[in-house]
Amino acid sequence: MPSPLFDRVDRVPYAGPGSEDPFAYRHYDPDRQVAGKSLRDHLRFAVCYWHNFVFLGQDMFGADTFERPWVGREGMEAARFKATTAFELIEKLGAPYFTFHDRDIAPEGDTLRETNRPLDERGAVLAGEMQRTGVKLLWGTANLFSHPRYAAGAATNPDPEVFAYAAAQVKKAMEVTHGLGGENYVLWGGREGYDTLLNTDLRQETEQFGRFLHLVVEHKHKIGFGGTLLIEPKPMEPTKHQYDADAAAVHAFLRRFGLEREIALNIEVNHATLAGKSFVHELAYAVANDLLGSIDVNRGDPQNGWDTDQFPNSAEEMTLAFVEILRGGGLGTGGCNFDAKLRRQSIDPHDLLHAHIGGGDTLARGLVQAAALLEEGRVEAFRRERYARWEESLGREILAGRKSLDDLSALVLDTDLEPQPVSGRQEMLENLVNRVC
Repeated sequence: MPSPLFDRVDRVPYAGPGSEDPFAYRHYDPDRQVAGKSLRDHLRFAVCYWHNFVFLGQDMFGADTFERPWVGREGMEAARFKATTAFELIEKLGAPYFTFHDRDIAPEGDTLRETNRPLDERGAVLAGEMQRTGVKLLWGTANLFSHPRYAAGAATNPDPEVFAYAAAQVKKAMEVTHGLGGENYVLWGGREGYDTLLNTDLRQETEQFGRFLHLVVEHKHKIGFGGTLLIEPKPMEPTKHQYDADAAAVHAFLRRFGLEREIALNIEVNHATLAGKSFVHELAYAVANDLLGSIDVNRGDPQNGWDTDQFPNSAEEMTLAFVEILRGGGLGTGGCNFDAKLRRQSIDPHDLLHAHIGGGDTLARGLVQAAALLEEGRVEAFRRERYARWEESLGREILAGRKSLDDLSALVLDTDLEPQPVSGRQEMLENLVNRVC
């Protein structure tokens, strides 16, 4: 039985840019072919379980504002009601994927054994909804940050028993993800960091984190999970500093522990801006180092200093983002997960539809505009021309290691070399972007 939460809509259609229907896509036409693939296959967008079906509108200063009919019900009845409502929304949106944390679908029990049993039962409910609707799992993950046992971290906790508990929890979450056909598994170190260095041994905690990730990789291969392992960078919040602060920090960490061919990155917009970087920079770094796996699409508010997780609405930002993604060959097994939540005053459940419709249209506009910019070719041509001299003999010999400092010094002194600056033409390039946006 359909729930009454979304009774104004049967299914969100594509109606075109001229549509005034608030429950229709204006730009996301899933079958539209762009750069050799449909928008559906490029974007692979996912609806997250936590912000949409667990979050109740509370914030650090106030109580719940959302009414959700499964709250207050007990056990499997509530789990089924929540799952059927979730998949009703996902199906009406035409989203091909969803994502979840283990604790989104099954609550914490007194012991891990008592927690795992309902996780299996509720996973079976999700499997039934997936079979009914054709919706797939983009990725699963374990919540290693909410329970008080993880106050000082999970893998980086000073107590090895907490490390062991976290490892057991990840083992189960990965197996549930594998059983549901998940295409990726995400590790987010929500409290893998510190609040003060007065009580923190950085070397010790880093070694623990590296060992933990090796255990995860080993178990992935043991169970035959063919999906991609992903780390999601974030600089702080809830801790003062997190070890997976940004793409470069994660890259350095993975290289130190020999994991750079085993784990890729899940880049989130708001986490990038909290790190003092742009989303586009983080994507470009990941692409340049063969680390891009998936993305979490949301945004922050420039007047707030925390992770506000708002739905994306800047087509220009997404255009620049998809330029980098398309340059890197696309998202592979990854996708565009809407790790975003309604504002606290958006109390009508239909606001969930409006939010995802707007987000889908923003992604579609960004992708189409990025493909047009790359196909037009002038930005790419200018970039190639700017570095063209590195293809000549001097550039090739420098990069091949055939020139020493003595050689280069002699070249400059003997020929009175006086290189002249060349315009970077930033304003012209920005104008080219604005023509498609």
